[in-house]
Amino acid sequence: MAAPVPPGPEVFDVVIFGASGFTGKYVIREALKFLPPNASPLRTLALAGRSRDRVAAALRWAAAPGPAPDVPILVADASDPASLAAVAARARVLLSCAGPFRLHGRQVAAACAEAGADCLDISGEPEFMERVEADLHEVAARNGSLIVSACGFDSIPAELGFLFNSRQWKPPSAPLSVVAYVNLESDRKIVGNFGTFQSAVLGVANASELQALRRSRPRPAKPKIPGPAPPKGSLIEHDKALGLWVVKLPSADTVVVKRTLAKVTEHPEGLPGVDETSEFVDRRKEFWSSIKPAHFGVKIGTRSILGLVRWLYTGLFIGILGGFSLGRSLLLKFPEFFSLGLCRKTGPTEEEVNSASFKLWFVGHGYSDLARASERGTKPDMEMVTRVSGPEIGYITTPIVLVQCALVLLSQRANLPKGGVYTPGLVFGPTDLQKRLEENGVSFNLISTRTLPSD
Repeated sequence: MAAPVPPGPEVFDVVIFGASGFTGKYVIREALKFLPPNASPLRTLALAGRSRDRVAAALRWAAAPGPAPDVPILVADASDPASLAAVAARARVLLSCAGPFRLHGRQVAAACAEAGADCLDISGEPEFMERVEADLHEVAARNGSLIVSACGFDSIPAELGFLFNSRQWKPPSAPLSVVAYVNLESDRKIVGNFGTFQSAVLGVANASELQALRRSRPRPAKPKIPGPAPPKGSLIEHDKALGLWVVKLPSADTVVVKRTLAKVTEHPEGLPGVDETSEFVDRRKEFWSSIKPAHFGVKIGTRSILGLVRWLYTGLFIGILGGFSLGRSLLLKFPEFFSLGLCRKTGPTEEEVNSASFKLWFVGHGYSDLARASERGTKPDMEMVTRVSGPEIGYITTPIVLVQCALVLLSQRANLPKGGVYTPGLVFGPTDLQKRLEENGVSFNLISTRTLPSD
């Protein structure tokens, strides 16, 4: 059973906030694997949430079929700044799992920034991520707090997958564009998290706020990409090589990758660590020197065009109804209807989670010789296909990714920036995160390299 919190200012290696939520309990289960006696930098763990009883129940679920370990439970609420400050003061790394993040996440990140605690979240909400950067970067940098959003399936597989594809382009070759094709697979029905659906609805509702925020901030640096931007293509396409019917996905992954490329344009050698080793300095510089910027986008794909209808149907209703109050109320009251079963308030069953998996294909088009890119009328003559694959995205891959990011922070903190608000690729790209993910069920593969036929 859960142990009472001991008196005194004990600081925990990791605190999981939102521990009783849909995703939070899976994050607990993943984190428990790395507690002593396992050899890991995670020595102490605490859980935080609004209800001690609900968090204790989540801990029992995560530990089953064995007994629940003695893990302290801290009571905190996103609407109570004092409780958040108390939790942040006792965390080296806080894992923020309570969404939607535009409603609950900023307060958590702000408490960490003030306390100097590192904060990782699993948000896939661009407006939240960019607002946190605008509001909290300076205080986080001053206090030594690293705040990194999108440390789940959104958006680390996409970020590390893009960087992996980029590193396969050996000089003098260079990419012009990379498109990521998301394919979700399951022996059963694919069911998403209601929180994800709610975040998408709120994202549409507040799209104007994101645009206003971007207009109010300095323009990001523009990466130097060889050649003209690729054509936009049709709404629905059939990729014969991948065997997928695809449609463009308005994804946070695209936003996050572009933010990383903009920051690397300003800092071509990446961000120096607070007290990094000479070996890591060399590794960081070599890593970023091998990354080539490219146009990036994401598409969702299914094996049949009928499978694509569910995504189009969901996107259409969110786009139409998400813009006004009554429409949002209907969407959030009947998510299963408006998504054709893609999302439901109860979330997926354990069987549905265990039967699901993903493949994320990265198809890069570019030039076998970068010098050719400047020639008028020259089209890409080279294709590079890589793939990231793994288990179910929301409840298995996301906890794996989030916990491995925390372990990197615990074991390699001196090699990372002192503090600030950054994208995951910028912070974790040069580290051993990819290797850690590969050791925990997420694969990175080079699939093919070929010469494109000339028209």
